[in-house]
Amino acid sequence: MLTPRRTVLWLGAYAAAMAWVEAAVVVYLRRLYYPDDQLTLFPMRTWRTADLLVELAREAATIVMIIAVALLAAGSRTRRAAAFLYVFGVWDLFYYLWLKLALGWPVSWLEWDILFLIPWAWLAPWITPAFAALLFALWGGGVLASAAETVVPRRAVQLAVAGLALMLASFLEPAVPLLGAGAAAAAQFVPARFLWALYLPGAALLATGCAVGRPGRVGTAASGIPHAR
Repeated sequence: MLTPRRTVLWLGAYAAAMAWVEAAVVVYLRRLYYPDDQLTLFPMRTWRTADLLVELAREAATIVMIIAVALLAAGSRTRRAAAFLYVFGVWDLFYYLWLKLALGWPVSWLEWDILFLIPWAWLAPWITPAFAALLFALWGGGVLASAAETVVPRRAVQLAVAGLALMLASFLEPAVPLLGAGAAAAAQFVPARFLWALYLPGAALLATGCAVGRPGRVGTAASGIPHAR
């Protein structure tokens, strides 16, 4: 059995290594689909159907990998959720770091990125998911590093879920004009706006939820009796 701190260390190493694998895939994809300019994603290039299906399967496989390692790394429901969020957060942060080192991208703080493709394209400035990833990594890592079991108040969960819902809506909204449109429309599409009015309140709610449910605020004593700290 690993100590809590060693668990955090090895999960972080796993996430950083997995992020390198994904960054390498993206470098190859950009060289294939953006041979003339690998630093500019929009207008989007049209993918072959076979390649798109492979990419969708790869994204789903990535989530399965994170879930699997989280289930193996922790026993309780809270610690497993923390492991999932910690690995997800570290993976996302290192993904952008590796892309910067390997490709020189992102070029600016507000550079648009294609975050995910399920159920349709998530589009946003890269810094927006990176902020959520930072919160995930800090909160999840704090829970896992603590020897005491963290009891997360329901209010913290409600705040975080509400915040994530608003942030998700801000990621999905830019690509709504592409729904039902053909390949020609996608090939000319450039995101016109990002709904900061949705994202910023969502980020504030998520951060508040993480603060309310932070490790050490509410814990479990050695006797198993919950107590406030």
